[in-house]
Amino acid sequence: MTNSVERWAIAPGLNISRVLTGLWQIADMERDGRTLDLEATATAMTPYVDRGFTTFDMADHYGSAEIIAGIFARNQGDDAVQMLTKWVPAPGPTSREDVRNAVEKALDRLQTDRLDLLQFHAWNYADPRYLDTLYLLQELTSEGLIRYLGVTNVDTAHVKLILDSGIDVVSNQVCFSLVDQRARNNGMLELCQRKKVSVLAFGTLAGGFLTDRWLGAPEPDWDKLETWSQMKYGRFIREAGGWEIFQTLLKAVRQVADRHQVSIASIACRYILDQPAVGGIIVGARLGLSDHVTDNLTLFDFSLSKEDHTLIAEIVDQLLPIPGDCGDEYRQPPFLTASGDLSDHLESFPAPFSVTTGSDGNVRVLSGTVWEEMAGFCRAVKIGNRILISGTTATSGDRLIGGSDPASQTQFIIDKIHGALLSLGASLENVIRTRIYLKNQDDWKPVALVHGRILKEILPANTMVCADLVGSDYLVEIEAEAHL
Repeated sequence: MTNSVERWAIAPGLNISRVLTGLWQIADMERDGRTLDLEATATAMTPYVDRGFTTFDMADHYGSAEIIAGIFARNQGDDAVQMLTKWVPAPGPTSREDVRNAVEKALDRLQTDRLDLLQFHAWNYADPRYLDTLYLLQELTSEGLIRYLGVTNVDTAHVKLILDSGIDVVSNQVCFSLVDQRARNNGMLELCQRKKVSVLAFGTLAGGFLTDRWLGAPEPDWDKLETWSQMKYGRFIREAGGWEIFQTLLKAVRQVADRHQVSIASIACRYILDQPAVGGIIVGARLGLSDHVTDNLTLFDFSLSKEDHTLIAEIVDQLLPIPGDCGDEYRQPPFLTASGDLSDHLESFPAPFSVTTGSDGNVRVLSGTVWEEMAGFCRAVKIGNRILISGTTATSGDRLIGGSDPASQTQFIIDKIHGALLSLGASLENVIRTRIYLKNQDDWKPVALVHGRILKEILPANTMVCADLVGSDYLVEIEAEAHL
């Protein structure tokens, strides 16, 4: 028995324990107006650190989690613990002052002068202001207020887009478990391994459902669950095929667990830890109410064999795949959240771009790029039920997005077209025509693959041609037409 907690270098100088203690349940413990003794709750973090679990994960919206962690860190001394937090601002415009205030609030709550890792969540890729916010956060890393920048719940294409745009993120925190294999199925693990970005996996125990407690248990009443986590991951189980196939999974995992004389939870966690690019898994703690330190330590006392992995993978592949890519549960149906929608998170989404109605009665969208002002055109115009979208390049303000990668430029362009449509009360589903202009003929395939991935269910008429585009760095330009 080694009982030695594995460590992972998420970035130079930032080594984390591979089992991170998640503090999201602080918010659940404070539900319905309940209050916690902050000092006593902070003291309940001690058993974790004493046994080597020195890394804690929290967020601005996890109730008092940052305050509790700050009290604990103050008493531990410099570099004894690693405090990873998140910022999840409402969608829409975020000023330089807003960004600085949010970071300074986290610094104050955590009682530190530098955040170890700040993980940013973007609600709407069709609103490019999320990239402006990331650029501003990157400036604060240069100032030393943030040690490293990460993202959370970002899909594969947009992690690539962010990196290709010169934003240095070192991690992506996403849901990843035996039930939810989107990180494996959609290329996230491969991309992160190639780009040296660490995957931090949450939901690995599916809100406690991937434990011995539920083996052979009758299907629960989904309307009468104990915690927000159970409400959320109950939706994942039903989306993956339901209780019967989930029991088949638990039985198979129990077979592997018997060989190693450990729990189902240990096998479920070890399997995810063994995946490429996974730097750590986040196991939630109800501080002061329950302690999983001993259970967590067993993860480092055994190894899964190739045969173990094969058996588990065969059962996992029998489940229905969770729809979409990582993080899509917060952006599109089915909303796999505790409430089944976004009502616990947001009130509404603002229009990505400004809209004006001319004297001719036509409605126009301006996206604010330098090209629109220089050449005197709008991003899109709505005439009756018809929407015409100008030739669009990978430009946000005066910035090139996507770097020199044609796929990332295409992704951003289609996001921007989507943003123009949303601003007019339409969506990509209304697109009936696209025209793609390429600078380099050799780029046709990566561009076509992005267009196909996004629009394959919509199937607009399309033309792709080579053209000498204006602007030396632009590789792709796309125009579109939509009909309401």
